[in-house]
Amino acid sequence: MYGTIARFRIKPGVKDEFIKAMDGFGEAVILGWVADYYFQMENDSDEFYLAAIFKNKETYQRNADSPEQHERYLVFRSFLMDDPEWHDGFIVSATGPGSGR
Repeated sequence: MYGTIARFRIKPGVKDEFIKAMDGFGEAVILGWVADYYFQMENDSDEFYLAAIFKNKETYQRNADSPEQHERYLVFRSFLMDDPEWHDGFIVSATGPGSGR
């Protein structure tokens, strides 16, 4: 599996709209996409982390390069204070009932 972890800050007062918009992306049909998880930090309610998981690097990259993903990114970015900090990489270990292993 392959994916990205992003750190970002949303604009104050947009959390409910942000969550609704991100949940709406769950209806998209994206080849190789496994899941997205958004974490809101307990000590700073405007700080979030995203973990996006794909079957492999190829499907991740194909999605990243697609016009449809660019449109989703523009919606995502409209809620943020600044550009997100991205960290792409291979998932080398996964455990638990939803891990896909």
